[in-house]
Amino acid sequence: MQKTSSFPGLLFVLIVAAGIGVAYAAYGSLAQTGGIVVTLASVIVAGIVARAVRIAQAWERAVVLRLGKFRALRGPGVFGIIPIVDTIPYWIDTRVITSTFKAEKTLTRDTVPVDVDAVLFWKVLDPEKAALAVADYNSAISWAAQTALRDVIGKTQLAEMLEGREHISFELQRIIDARTEPWGIMVISVEVRDVLIPAGLQDAMSMQAQAERERQARVILGDSERQIAEKFGEAARTYANDPTALHLRAMNMLYEGLKQNATIVLVPSTALETMQLGSIAGITALAAEAQKPVTH
Repeated sequence: MQKTSSFPGLLFVLIVAAGIGVAYAAYGSLAQTGGIVVTLASVIVAGIVARAVRIAQAWERAVVLRLGKFRALRGPGVFGIIPIVDTIPYWIDTRVITSTFKAEKTLTRDTVPVDVDAVLFWKVLDPEKAALAVADYNSAISWAAQTALRDVIGKTQLAEMLEGREHISFELQRIIDARTEPWGIMVISVEVRDVLIPAGLQDAMSMQAQAERERQARVILGDSERQIAEKFGEAARTYANDPTALHLRAMNMLYEGLKQNATIVLVPSTALETMQLGSIAGITALAAEAQKPVTH
């Protein structure tokens, strides 16, 4: 619906004022018969002109019907019609329009109820078809979008819906555009804003995701243990072929353990003999030597 323009009213005032001026100039007074006739004639002409002149904005197109039949599209700018004979039932907005639509408690292909919100971007390409081919194209687009959304949800698995919103948006755009093309309307894009699932299912999916992360963590830990065991196996083979390296490694381990004060290291005597580190007395002397301060 077009907003009322002040331009026809301005024309009405100017024409009436001009008629009054002519009547006064011709008859010297508006009380005479001639002056009254001129004034009334100017009012009638002003009324006709005000009804005949229309203004359409840059984004508007006026659908003009003459005696009930389609006459033409007018606009943008100033244009004229024949009062009483011509009518303008529709003012079509040709800008890009956004419409929101939703589907509530709709079952997916795997019978999960979901609520889906989406946004539709569309525009009128053919104002004549939009005005004459459908009674109310705004409502028609809204209903077409909702039914298309329900159809797509019913054919889609929940996992596909949560992961592939771009595919759903593209499919919705294709279906809605095919339905609205006979009405002279082009669908620019469809964006799925939100997919809401039941709270119980959300908790179950959260637990599933947490269990999957724990499983991955255990797999990584097990792989790390395997790599450590392989390295220990390589070290054991190296020490088996080189007793001197084993002896030096054992000495280093004991030294690292004994060099800190108040450190007690319990080593079985059999282990000492195996590592060829001498007797208990030798180890004690080594510990005492390690704890002495270094003098320069």
